Formats: sequence, structure tokens, C-alpha cells
Amino acid sequence: MKRHDLTIGDVAERTGLATSAIRHYESEGLVHPYRNDAGQRRFARTDIRRLSFILIAQQLGFPLSDIRDQLAPLPQSRGPNKSDWARMSRRFGRVLDERIAQMQRLRDRLDGCIGCGCLSLETCALYNAEDRAAKRGAGPRFVIDDTVDD
Repeated sequence: MKRHDLTIGDVAERTGLATSAIRHYESEGLVHPYRNDAGQRRFARTDIRRLSFILIAQQLGFPLSDIRDQLAPLPQSRGPNKSDWARMSRRFGRVLDERIAQMQRLRDRLDGCIGCGCLSLETCALYNAEDRAAKRGAGPRFVIDDTVDD
């Protein structure tokens, strides 16, 4: 076996993923192992990075469709280089920055809403006087939007 040829078991051991998960990611087009003369899957060492990224992205709540879109521009003929990963990181970073901002808004406003006691943003005179949030659309506008203007 060549140094860059890894079995699915080798990759599972390195990534902590079940072999069934790795096969699923292959069927989803997220990794592209090749077959040796005996028809067995063989992975490049760079597939460990891809699979690790997939695992992390899923733990952050990204669906496979978003992960696939992010991985699609990466080359299959060679391992992704630093600039390839940096481009992808910037795209994911923008989404993560918005999620972080949304979570901070929730954290900052949750205590006030629960502490108010009315439990109604429709009638709350403190946070939503005259139901001004409804002008911005349905749902928890004070969390979804950075600001709710009159």
C-alpha cells in the first residue's frame, strides 16, 4: 500500500467517523475515493481534512447541502491548499458571524423579556410598544433583526 492510499478503516480511525458515515459522504459527493484493482476504496490523506471539516460543519449546524456547496469548488485532482481553504473559510465565516450576532441578540434580550413578566411581545410596553415588531414581519424580530425600527 502506498503512503497516500488509505483504507476506509484507516480514515475512520483517523477521523472518528463510522465507515458507514464515510460511505454516506461519498454517496453525497463530499469525498471522492478511488478504487484499487480489487475494487476497494482508497482515500488520499487530504480526505481526512475534508471529512474532519464535514464533521465540524455538521456539529455547527450546517446541512449537508451547504457543506457540499462549500466543498464543490475545491479541487479533486489535488489536495486543497491554504488559499482554497481560506476562500471556503471566509464564506463559512460570514454565516457564522451572523449566527453569533443572532445568538448575542438573543442572550441580551432574553433576560429582559423573561424578567418583564408579561411574556407577550404583542402587548409589551417595554420591548414592543404598539407591536412595532410586526411591521418587520412574522417571528421573533428582536432576535432575527439587529434592530426593530418604528
